[in-house]
Amino acid sequence: MAGIGTTLEHLTYKMLNFSLSLHEEVISTQRSPFHRMKKRCQRVFTILLVGLCMVSFFQFYKALHHMPLLQHLSNPSQHLRQIAMFREFLWKENKHLEDGSSTSELTDATSGQPDLQSMPWTPYVDMAPQASFRVTGVLHQRMFQLHDDPKSYFVHTKSRMLCFQEGTKMDVSGVIAGQGMALASQREKNTFIPAANMSTFKKQVARCQCRQGWHGPSCGIPTVVQHSNLPTKSRLVPRVVPRRVINALNINHEFDLLHVRFHELADAVDVFMVCESNYTAYGRPRKLLFLQQLLNGTFDYVKHKVLYVFLDHFPKGGRHDGWIADDYLRTFLTKNGMSRIKGARPDDVFIINDADEVPSREAVLFLKLFDGWTEPFGLHMRKSLYGFFWRQLGTLDILSGCTVGMLMAVYKCNGILLRRREYYTLPDFRTYEKTTGRMLLPWSVGSPVHYAGWHCSWCFKPEGVYYKLISAQNGDFPRWGDFKEKQELSYIRELIRTGGWFDGSVPEYPPTNPKEHMFAPKYLLDNYERYKHLLENVYVKHEDKT
Repeated sequence: MAGIGTTLEHLTYKMLNFSLSLHEEVISTQRSPFHRMKKRCQRVFTILLVGLCMVSFFQFYKALHHMPLLQHLSNPSQHLRQIAMFREFLWKENKHLEDGSSTSELTDATSGQPDLQSMPWTPYVDMAPQASFRVTGVLHQRMFQLHDDPKSYFVHTKSRMLCFQEGTKMDVSGVIAGQGMALASQREKNTFIPAANMSTFKKQVARCQCRQGWHGPSCGIPTVVQHSNLPTKSRLVPRVVPRRVINALNINHEFDLLHVRFHELADAVDVFMVCESNYTAYGRPRKLLFLQQLLNGTFDYVKHKVLYVFLDHFPKGGRHDGWIADDYLRTFLTKNGMSRIKGARPDDVFIINDADEVPSREAVLFLKLFDGWTEPFGLHMRKSLYGFFWRQLGTLDILSGCTVGMLMAVYKCNGILLRRREYYTLPDFRTYEKTTGRMLLPWSVGSPVHYAGWHCSWCFKPEGVYYKLISAQNGDFPRWGDFKEKQELSYIRELIRTGGWFDGSVPEYPPTNPKEHMFAPKYLLDNYERYKHLLENVYVKHEDKT
């Protein structure tokens, strides 16, 4: 037994010596320069990887906070019911707020809200009597079903020529002028038509006889397209079924121009997507003025074509950087509005404007009725300041529209991307070209001397200019609404009288005449006295006129 114990002790001693020698060898290996450098590189790589993960996380977190609702809107079929329930809750809370009871959150959100009814002005003209303000709870959730336009825009001649009715000369009975009348006049004159010239004569009789301002074989191409930079004019053909036109805009208090838009485009546009927020672009709470007028009957003449979009929050970061708020208004308008339109086809037309940009009816009708034009497209608009009487040089030319297919496939249903002229940098641009089989070529309806609409900037009465000053976003510097002296109504009246700008400059303006072509939309001219402040400089002094 003692021998066995001695042997075990000897083995244990040897194993311990072997372990110690192996440990010393490992330590010596770890202390080599190569191993230390390898360890250091591993630590640096680990730190960089952790840092990259943190940066990615913060960017993702920031994006979620900047656009909290867009994730839901990008998949409306899955989340529409949740959004509707959430919105219904907000409407109920707003209704309780009008009754005097509100939660602490809503009280904070609406503290300091300006009482527009107590101001010595209203931002709209001849408003109908105020109805008690109650939200229906479904107006901002309703879906809009698009239908084909049943109106007949073209007629056939006896020789089966297709003519655009508005652009073709018609006789008293509604028959196209020139049909049968030419031969009758020849018989009255007892003039002989040689057989060799008979075929040419019949072609001249069979052709559509265009009115002034209309062109093309069917007399359906307006002058603003005929003199545009459209590269495919030779390929334009009338459609069998008209496109549906969607016109999207954000509204604050531009109600004069909103009436103009509705009256100018009501029979050319199929749905007006109008977005209103309970916050100004500066982030201050405001009343839902457009909603009030929708409910009190002011817009009953066009209400069946209005899709009301309600933006119930202000984007994070929008108060610090006004361009975040400005962009988000158009993003939300397009995402929310298009998710609620049923039956849209890829070749339907989408046009997005600011509230002070009014396209001409002829331009929109062309886009609706003809195939062969390219996309995206802009509109050359007549520029005015304070009223149509101060016409500015040049035109406003902003990319404003495309087909619904391009809006969805290239711009991902984001209206602000459309207006930025950066479609060729977007990842699905080339894919869309290959899918449609045509090259995307931007162009603009109209030209610098052929207006396809009107852009009337700061076109209000003095009180409306004041309201725009204090509502303007915090990004277009200098922000003139921050200067108290610029808010004085007497100062604003003088600006309107002279055509001056807030920086003290007074630019040169070309002479204007209300009788000139495209001076102002027809609805304004037909209601001259009501909209006199937009058509005539009412603050000009007698000595200035002489």
